[in-house]
Amino acid sequence: MARVGINTARAFGVPVPKIRQLARKYRRQHALAAELWASGCHEARILAGLIDDPKLVTPEQMDVWVADFDSWDVCDQVCLHLFVATPHAIKKVRQWAKDEREFVRRAAFATIASYCVHAKEAPDAEFLPLLKIIEAQATDPRNYVKKAVHWALRQIGKRSLALHAPSLTLARQLAASGDKTAQWVGKIAARELTDPKQLARLQKKG
Repeated sequence: MARVGINTARAFGVPVPKIRQLARKYRRQHALAAELWASGCHEARILAGLIDDPKLVTPEQMDVWVADFDSWDVCDQVCLHLFVATPHAIKKVRQWAKDEREFVRRAAFATIASYCVHAKEAPDAEFLPLLKIIEAQATDPRNYVKKAVHWALRQIGKRSLALHAPSLTLARQLAASGDKTAQWVGKIAARELTDPKQLARLQKKG
């Protein structure tokens, strides 16, 4: 866990597949999720994000939990499996992207990346303003932020043909910028968005 950058200060070393297996027994347990989160234990917090009921999650709870993020995997698991399913997801993305705390800002872009997959009925127009948020934070050099930024950009570009063009345009713009972090983000995103297999998949999807 430590080798891949996970904070192990309060971790037991339980593999994520085991946590997911346990989560199947306790779906939609809002009160239990709150207790697990309050424990402060690494795996307990991942489990909390897997079993909480997104319909009962408030914006206040989201702000409290995101402030507690101290490891990229807890951040991603909670954003991908819980926060993205709440009606507050996009509003929080706009808020968290402006926050200077590393894992709070990462949460914004992890949520965007997940929203691209989760929000199947969302219109393409809903994602275009998110490109502006990506552009605004593409110069943040912190490891866990910049990785989430290019992840979000790639996911928007892979969502549909209509979103592919503006996403690739932004990726190329960042790659040609004078900022090293923006260049890194743009080059990685552009590489994937111009991959022939990705383009073929999008064209088939229509």
